[in-house]
Parts: sequence; structure tokens; C-alpha cells
Amino acid sequence: MRMEGEERETAAGGGQIKRALIDATAGAIAGGISRAVTSPLDVIKIRFQVQLEPTSLWALVRSNVTAPSKYTGMLQATKDIFREEGLPGFWRGNVPALLMVMPYTAIQFTVLHKLKTFAAGSSKTEDHIHLSPYLSYASGALAGCAATVGSYPFDLLRTLLASQGEPKVFPTMRSAFADIVRTRGFRGLYAGLSPTLVEIVPYAGLQFGTYDTFKRWTMAWNHHISSTTSSINTDDNLSSVQLFICGLAAGTCAKLVCHPLDVVKKRFQIEGLQRHPKYGARVEHRAYRNMYDALRRISQMEGWAGLYKGIIPSTVKAAPAGAVTFVAYEFTSDWLESILT
Repeated sequence: MRMEGEERETAAGGGQIKRALIDATAGAIAGGISRAVTSPLDVIKIRFQVQLEPTSLWALVRSNVTAPSKYTGMLQATKDIFREEGLPGFWRGNVPALLMVMPYTAIQFTVLHKLKTFAAGSSKTEDHIHLSPYLSYASGALAGCAATVGSYPFDLLRTLLASQGEPKVFPTMRSAFADIVRTRGFRGLYAGLSPTLVEIVPYAGLQFGTYDTFKRWTMAWNHHISSTTSSINTDDNLSSVQLFICGLAAGTCAKLVCHPLDVVKKRFQIEGLQRHPKYGARVEHRAYRNMYDALRRISQMEGWAGLYKGIIPSTVKAAPAGAVTFVAYEFTSDWLESILT
């Protein structure tokens, strides 16, 4: 009997390790695909967020600002970046972005599955869909915090490289890393972490919580359609199109709510960065005392629209990014399970 108990414990331990490996691998692949596909929109978003001048012609006229704005709309920004930096300019900072997003999504999905397993009392993914929305939101928020802390320095390097434009301040990721450590110390690698964690709790909670909610609604709709058409198919599996739409809606909802904190994070990350004068005024070193001060100063100096700079490319990017991430994760996870089981 004792031998059988030990064998069951060993099998359970091996199953947990295998599940964690599947979640981490599927999460990393999903994050990498999503980041590579949406990088051009991310670069435009970052350029808008770190620009102190208005980012639209309407806001520029309304504010009576004499200094010209480098970027005044998505189409104009796209043309400018392509003309000055070529096609590679849209993937500026993509290497640290991939180095960030792959461990980020790997940690996020692994922690998320662990938390849901604990809450549901089962490691089976199909049992997790029946968790209450509150547990889904809480699990997503905690998973997001863990992933953020684990991958944050790469996020900082990505922002610096994507925002610098031409001529380059940092030719490589290594030079950017060395400059941060030299000028700000190792703590500088976590500049802007506070607003990031404040942002990621509602963002990750909303993203994963609404994703599970949309999946439940879609399953209920499928069952309703099956019952009205006298179909015997009661399979809970959703189609790739339905998963894509659920991920699309989840990413959009989360981004619309949390965008102002993302703007604050970017300002902290690039403070003191020397850029060519054509990009406008720079964010001076220690321009903001803390997150609240940054929110107050941005709204005072740039209006409430300043807190939503980059919202259009951010929303356009967040929707497909969320959809691609969730669909890629679901398919990769199912594929890995079929191989390893």
C-alpha cells in the first residue's frame, strides 16, 4: 500500500511538472508570435506616448502650441518612420521585446494555470472554465504581477530602443543596458515598475477575466444553437474563430481601461533619454516624483488627452495581440498535450 501511495505521488508530481512545461512553452510561443506580428503598432504607440507635444492635428490647433509636433496621427507617423528609418524601424526594439514577452507569457500562463488548479481543485483545463468570474479576474491579476516582475528589465530596454528614433542613441541592447546601469544603477532597470504593477492588476485581471467570461457566453450560445437545431453536438470546444473573437474582445476591454497608466510607465522609463531635437521636448530626469504626480502633471500640461496618447494604435494593437496570444496558446497547448500524453 505504501509503495502504491509513493507511486501515485510520483506520478502526480510528474504530471504537475509536465503541465507546467506545457503552459510555459505554449505561453512563450504565443507571446513571441503575438509580439512579432504587432510590433509596428507598438512602435507607433510608444512614439506617441513619449511625445510631450500633442499627437493629433486637432489637439495641436486647440492647444495653440507653437512648437511643432513630430507625430500628429497614425498615418503620418507610419509614413515618417518608414521614410526616416525604413521597414526595420517598425521592429525597433523587437529583440528585447521578444526577450521580455516570451518569459512574461510563459510565467503568466504557468502561474495562471497553477492558481486556477488550486481554486478549482483540478488541473484539467475544461474544469477551469466553470470558475467564478471573480476567481478568474484575481488569478489573471496575480499571474500578471508575477510575469511583470520577472521580465521587466527587457520591457524597459524595449521602450528605450523603440522610442529613440534616428539618429540612434543606443545602437544595441547591450549599450542601452550598460548606460542604464551606469547612470541609474541596477534600480534603474526597474524604473516605472510601480505604475506597471498598478496597471497590470486591472489589465491582466480584465484580460483573463473577460476572456473566460466571453468563452462561457460563447459556449452557452453554442449549446443554445445546438438545442434549437436539434443537434446532438454538445462539445464545449470553441472554434478558432470564436477563440479569436473572445481574445479580441478581452484585449480591447483591458487596454481601454488601463491605458493612462501605460503612458505614465513609458514616461518613467525614458526620463532623461537624449533624443534628436526633431522629436520635440524630452522627459527630463526625475520629471515626476511618483505615479500620482505624473498623472497630475500630464493632465495639467497636456490635458486629459495626454493620458490617452497612443490609444488608437494601442487599441488597434491590443485587440489582435490578445486574440493571437490566446489562439496560439490554446492550439500550442493542445498540440503539446497530444504529444506528451
